[in-house]
Amino acid sequence: MIYPGRVRLGIFPPEVKAQATALACSLPQAEGQPFSRWSLAEIAVRLVVLGLVTRVSTSTLCRWFAADKLKPWRYHYWQHIRNPKTFLERARPVLRLYEQALALLKAGIWVVCVDEKTSIQARQREQAPQPAQAGQPVHLSPRYKRQGFLHLFAGLSVADGYKYGQTFSRKRFVDFQTFLLETIIPEALRRGVHTLKLIMDNGTTHAPKQLEAWLQAQIQANNWPLTIEVVWLPVNASWLDQIEIWFSVVQRKLLQPNHFNNLEELAQTILEFIKCQNQSPKPIRWTYTVEKLEQKLGTN
Repeated sequence: MIYPGRVRLGIFPPEVKAQATALACSLPQAEGQPFSRWSLAEIAVRLVVLGLVTRVSTSTLCRWFAADKLKPWRYHYWQHIRNPKTFLERARPVLRLYEQALALLKAGIWVVCVDEKTSIQARQREQAPQPAQAGQPVHLSPRYKRQGFLHLFAGLSVADGYKYGQTFSRKRFVDFQTFLLETIIPEALRRGVHTLKLIMDNGTTHAPKQLEAWLQAQIQANNWPLTIEVVWLPVNASWLDQIEIWFSVVQRKLLQPNHFNNLEELAQTILEFIKCQNQSPKPIRWTYTVEKLEQKLGTN
């Protein structure tokens, strides 16, 4: 039966809404449609093709989906945890450190997330960005020249939110070593802590097979009154690294829109941004606990 399009006082029967919801909760390919996700207009057309209505407005569909909190035109990445037991073994220490970071710092144990934001481009626009005016947003020239790229090696103090960073032209283990030797370890010594716990992923830049032995050799060679422990994140678990949240802040507040005349200007601006952030540092409000992860994995 074909239900006519909604008239001024008409109401669609529940069968039409149910079919619209079913479409929104399916992938277009399952309906033989050659696109990756539904739009309101495409669902409206599909209802007509199925012979359920002669027409239906996108505003009507929007109202239905809003009531059910459905947004089939949006998407986000989701990663399945392949080995829950191994994942939990690695994630549990990290999440415990996040929970206890402030108390640990008071006890002389400094917890720091370290990682790198890679391939940050310097794009020199043909014209400098124009500031916003009444009724007009910031204007940005679409044409630009690439002036190269650099990599930001950074650390985030979990307990108090301080950020540390250095920029490099390459992304190698030797550059990571330099960052630790010139930035993170001197700050640990300045703070007077007796233990530095570094949270990081096991990417090739961090040389998992070499890093810990190299750190111990540096401690002995320099006679530092410091113990350094590396806490490795689970594989493919960047979402557990707090510094990734700050990297998104850098991207949104500093690098978009991107207008830098050269790499020197880009590097200096990044360092100024870190300095500005450290004037009023705030720790990440982390709410994902061990208990939540155990509940997710069904191990509690």
